[in-house]
Amino acid sequence: MRALLVDDDVTSASLLKLALQSENMMVERVEAGLEALEMVKVYDFDVMILELDLPDIAGDKLVRRMRAADINLPMMMLSKIDDKAAKIDAFNAGVDDYVTKPFDREELVVRLRGIIRRAKGHAGSVIRIGRLAVDVSAKTVEIDGKPLNATAKEYGILELLALRRGMTLTKENFLDHLYGGMDEPEQKIIDVFICKLRKKIAAITGEQNAIRTIWGRGYMLEDGEGSTGLAEEATPFGGAAASSETAGRRLTELDLLMLDLLVPA
Repeated sequence: MRALLVDDDVTSASLLKLALQSENMMVERVEAGLEALEMVKVYDFDVMILELDLPDIAGDKLVRRMRAADINLPMMMLSKIDDKAAKIDAFNAGVDDYVTKPFDREELVVRLRGIIRRAKGHAGSVIRIGRLAVDVSAKTVEIDGKPLNATAKEYGILELLALRRGMTLTKENFLDHLYGGMDEPEQKIIDVFICKLRKKIAAITGEQNAIRTIWGRGYMLEDGEGSTGLAEEATPFGGAAASSETAGRRLTELDLLMLDLLVPA
């Protein structure tokens, strides 16, 4: 998940950023409210966490402006201000939750995941799509009750697909979700992750193309009954050209993933 943190308090923001990163969340931080407004217009976030007392605009006024602009991003007010009237104003402005500092990390993460789930139309922590069940709290995946052995990156892809089921997600969406703009590899790595996931799902279900390819656009999980979605055949990877290209240089994450695809399931 990717969060936008809006707080000009360096110490508080640094502690929160570390806490969220320890939960495998990508965090982008800005100090001013108007800067945050521009960020959400351009970049894709799962949630925004903001301080009520910002240097350029009050947090509740920022929320009102965003809601008036039809920005439906889940928002949590995380503030040093513990005042009943301020909380009421924030909720009336459109925040989804209000937490005061100092905060308990475990409780904060649970509440964050909760408002993200509810914003996507999921009341519980387990998102079910046909035979697929993604538990966003436990970070586990099951198909027909059998565990799917997914790596952290593979889980991140399935989590995003599940949260936005029925929507076509681009490779840029996945890279933002997995890497948050930090040391992003080339886009082709998403194709490799998807191909590996299809192989793992097929080992349980026999379905070769459980994640649907939308040609020229990206991937999606269909919101259908009784299946995890159907797709066209994935583009094959590897081959002589790839081997000659990788010879004599250090193997990247993409290279290792592509080589792993050559090993029978």
